[in-house]
Amino acid sequence: MDQRISFVTLAVADLDRSRAFYLDGLGWTAALDVPGEVLMFKAGEHLVLSLWSEAGFEAEVGPIRRGEGVAPLTLSHNVRTEAEVDAILGTARAAGADPVTEAVERDWGGYTGYFGDPDGFRWEIATNPGPIGQEVLP
Repeated sequence: MDQRISFVTLAVADLDRSRAFYLDGLGWTAALDVPGEVLMFKAGEHLVLSLWSEAGFEAEVGPIRRGEGVAPLTLSHNVRTEAEVDAILGTARAAGADPVTEAVERDWGGYTGYFGDPDGFRWEIATNPGPIGQEVLP
């Protein structure tokens, strides 16, 4: 098996709400949009982010674990400058993201903040000065 990821799929409670957040709020462009079922975005050269209605997800994958707290994963969008981090967090806030944490300098040398999408999935907006952080930049 090659060491790569092709799709990241998130089960969402309200696909229309997610569509409004990502398309209208963040200004993304859909690669595939099947109302009531799935919304897909090209997220990299060989990577797709898929937002799948919970019902469709559960029918194929199995029951979703539900409960208090944050989903045990983050999605990270890395940029070159701290100003870009702050601007994207502002865009997310204007799009209705909740919560949005202000970016701070991290002990490991980066500058990051987080926002939650309509289903609470946490997006990290970051600068990462290390070699691996530079590899992921376009």
